[in-house]
Amino acid sequence: MNHPFRVGIVGCGNIADNHFQSYSALPDVEIVGVCDVAVERAQVFAAERGIARAVPSVRELIALGIDAISVCTPHPTHEAVVAEAASAGVHVLCEKPIATDTGAAERMVSAAEEGGITLGVVFQRRFWPGARALRTAIDDGRLGTPMLGHCQVLLHRGIDYYNAAAWRGTWAADGGGVLMTQAIHNIDLLQWFMGDPVEVSAKAGSFVLGDTIEVEDTAAALITFASGAIATLSATVAASPNLGTRIVVTGSNGATVQVTEYPEGSDAVNDLWAIPGEERAGTVFPDGLSGDIPVAEVNARLLPLHKVQVADFVDAIRSGRQPAVTGREAMKSLQIVAAVYESARTGLPVQIRSASVGSRHFTHLSHSLAEAGTSR
Repeated sequence: MNHPFRVGIVGCGNIADNHFQSYSALPDVEIVGVCDVAVERAQVFAAERGIARAVPSVRELIALGIDAISVCTPHPTHEAVVAEAASAGVHVLCEKPIATDTGAAERMVSAAEEGGITLGVVFQRRFWPGARALRTAIDDGRLGTPMLGHCQVLLHRGIDYYNAAAWRGTWAADGGGVLMTQAIHNIDLLQWFMGDPVEVSAKAGSFVLGDTIEVEDTAAALITFASGAIATLSATVAASPNLGTRIVVTGSNGATVQVTEYPEGSDAVNDLWAIPGEERAGTVFPDGLSGDIPVAEVNARLLPLHKVQVADFVDAIRSGRQPAVTGREAMKSLQIVAAVYESARTGLPVQIRSASVGSRHFTHLSHSLAEAGTSR
């Protein structure tokens, strides 16, 4: 491009500032404007950051002559924003999850492909050095073929967190509970390490927060992948104190590597690296455990990773390549989450077809997430 890369931000809630700071750190990138359905919020956001324009709609933002938008709106609104941007030829970086149901995700990917735009999805934890090291060990064969995995998410979100925003903890606006809003980052990493998911058996429930939220606060699943590998998933937002997350992968040669995030929002480390000839181990837990961390602080800690992914997205557009996490790649973690909800609802295993191929081969799970309520 021979002109500054012109960006708009859609949605001026908590995570939008990470996008603002990430674009602001890049050379030849101009944040042209922001929009929010609550235009006063957009105006305050823009004024505090020196952004020239604040408008009430995506259409008006696009009319400012932008190259790309960041989507920082509630989960169920992502599809409409992406569709409008794609029809105007505007590239999109969308916050996770890509959508709250697999049909919407498929339509978003198709709209991007038909519109000839780049669709990236924010899974910034893929840029953890510890996650990259594990992915490299898989790629160069030191771990063998991944055959066994485990993803554990032991986070804390209290009543105050859910009461702070009416949409949180609802099927209609949040699309799910711990899996959709928190653990989907770790589920994305798990499938990035293990391969395409093909079957899920699961249970879910709201064991602690059932009087506060509609959705699950706890879930567990067995996931089978296309290679035949298997992994377990356990996740909760009812742990206290917050104990972070960890993913462990064992390969066909017996090697095992673990990636642990503690405290939440910090860079994950390889506290277990059991590859022959490279063995090392440690602990991320100090003598005393950290307390529960406010979500705003978690987001602030993730800013360096946001900066790396936003830089990757801008470079991908400028150089004509795919970004690190495409819309089609982001569909895979959503497929797993949706399959967990379906299996928890029916008590039966749920089959998943690969999202790596054309959209016509994509499996539509025959239920809406709104119907997939879990026990309280």
